[in-house]
Amino acid sequence: MRLDLNQDVAALTAAIVDIESVSGDEKALADAIEEALRALPHLTVERDGDTVIARTSQGRSERVVIAGHIDTVPVNRNLPSRVEGERLYGCGTGDMKAGVAVQLKLATLAETNRDVTYFFYECEEIEEARNGLKRIGDTRPELLQADFAVLMEPSGGIIEGGCQGTIRVEVRVPGERAHSARSWMGSNAIHNAGAVLDVLRAYEPRRPVVDGLEFHEGLNAVFISGGVAGNVIPDECVVTVNYRFAPDKSLEDAEKHLREVFTGYDVTVVDGAAGARPGLTHPAAAAFVEAIGGASMARAKLGWTDVARFSALGVPAVNFGPGEPSLSHTKDEYVEIPRIFAGEESMRAWLTA
Repeated sequence: MRLDLNQDVAALTAAIVDIESVSGDEKALADAIEEALRALPHLTVERDGDTVIARTSQGRSERVVIAGHIDTVPVNRNLPSRVEGERLYGCGTGDMKAGVAVQLKLATLAETNRDVTYFFYECEEIEEARNGLKRIGDTRPELLQADFAVLMEPSGGIIEGGCQGTIRVEVRVPGERAHSARSWMGSNAIHNAGAVLDVLRAYEPRRPVVDGLEFHEGLNAVFISGGVAGNVIPDECVVTVNYRFAPDKSLEDAEKHLREVFTGYDVTVVDGAAGARPGLTHPAAAAFVEAIGGASMARAKLGWTDVARFSALGVPAVNFGPGEPSLSHTKDEYVEIPRIFAGEESMRAWLTA
């Protein structure tokens, strides 16, 4: 399979969508991207697994990273792609093959005002251990070093600065077993868990402003489990809680906060990842915001994305892609074709003005 980088960005998006690349099976698309990039003499191209890295070396005073994942969630009878009006439908159109197409079009620029490292990486949609960007960060972190980074995650054509952190904990509620025919002789842990749910219902999430953008935290039960048998009063109930926290808190701060919220309960951390500050006051980031349309074009990213990896390295990063995030992973996923063209135009202007 080959990709023609001379075709317009919408047609290129459709071609990329039609190369199926469910997480763990990105080889065909990675091969096509590598072949297309190696034909561009101004780029140095490397392959690491199914991650393709291309770099310019013009001696500019700034280097920026433009990154996008090439994998998708499983196909749901939404391939091949199709066009209806101004919408391109298909698996991964917005999340995030339209962004990948923009990256590829930008990579054809023989001369840019900043040196650029383009990352096309695998396995973003599945477990973190297989994430291509994580692997490169662990094994060759120098490749992620830059003055600024843009992750082409779907953002509806709006700059989404930074990202919130996430932590998941299990809150264990004790009880005492008894026969259900003599329930008063025990203590029902499932009933007792109502106190935890009361805490969650009453919780007032913060809405802090970080680097000029307002984040909106959330604390929610995502699982509840308990029970021994149909005739036994349960002696334990576990409420799994997910906390999405603003990037002015560290992961350690978030854990401490949850232990305070659930004082008196056994709290076990299941997993977590720190967020990323928007960093929009950094000169390179401010220049990007201005080029895209000014501060009115920026908002906080309320989910977690790989911009956090750049933040951990001290690199300010934003999310900016033509896809609509609310459509990601849906059967009827689509991207507005005018947004793909607008995204390419804005990014091209930023790199060439």
